[in-house]
Amino acid sequence: MTTPYSRQSFLGANSQARLNAARIAIIGACGGGSHVAQQVGHIGFGQIIVIDPQRIDLTNLHRLVGATLGDVKRRAFKVDIAKRTIKRVNPKADVIALRSYWQSQSALLMECDVIIGCLDSVRAKNELEAFCRRFLIPYIDIGMDVHGSAGEHLIAGQVVLSMPDRPCLQCLGIITDADLAAEAAKYGAAGGLPQVVWPNGVLASTAVGLAMQLVTPWHKKPLDSVYLHYDGNSGQMAMSHRHKLACAAGCQHYPANERGDPMFDIRTPAPAIRNELHRHPVARWLQTMRAKVSTVMAHVSPRRGTPT
Repeated sequence: MTTPYSRQSFLGANSQARLNAARIAIIGACGGGSHVAQQVGHIGFGQIIVIDPQRIDLTNLHRLVGATLGDVKRRAFKVDIAKRTIKRVNPKADVIALRSYWQSQSALLMECDVIIGCLDSVRAKNELEAFCRRFLIPYIDIGMDVHGSAGEHLIAGQVVLSMPDRPCLQCLGIITDADLAAEAAKYGAAGGLPQVVWPNGVLASTAVGLAMQLVTPWHKKPLDSVYLHYDGNSGQMAMSHRHKLACAAGCQHYPANERGDPMFDIRTPAPAIRNELHRHPVARWLQTMRAKVSTVMAHVSPRRGTPT
């Protein structure tokens, strides 16, 4: 029987059922985030959370996929535009559009299978990755920047898959103490950074591809760590040389005793597995990691999160 997804059946047995059951979150709904929202809508994710507190303005229109001049005039929220874009191609999708900062939605995000961060702020990236590491959620980060002066601009970007026990954004040098301090001096404002639409599309497409290999069985050997560097001037994407070095060194920024919910109570039964998504190899690995966290947290005070 022909369906909207017939031509992606190569993704594997029951792949569409897995996508329909998976919950993915997109943090940041402007340039890169709008591309991600469009693609996860087309490909058939059933549960999509989009979080961004901002309204669109005229400077966003050149890169926010799905936006119109009417949206600018109405000062529409970016998440509402993303939801509309998704619903137009996948009306059955359960889309939760939240006009807030992600930190106020932590309980909802803890139930996600994958989180994609499309954030400009270095501090915001750092905090979101730390959240994902604590709760053993695969985190995919995208970002771009434009360097140089008139006539000599370099467009660069990165896509990172951050998984427990693998290199983090700090290990890879994407987040540094100097960058955090410089941003803090500006009161956390990333400022009006140069942006254009096509690098955002390249980075977002790569991020969605990584999410697909985590959720569906099409990839026999899904990657558990990625740092891809994008050169927008040459149009090339390649694994960064820093990745191999960081893998060899190991991650020291997120120790095992900092995983799990500080309010975890061993007396509370764990929730049942929601769906068959967890039969996928990477998901089974994550399930094992969560079980290990439960064992560690069994020796932690349920009220204060400190060793008993």
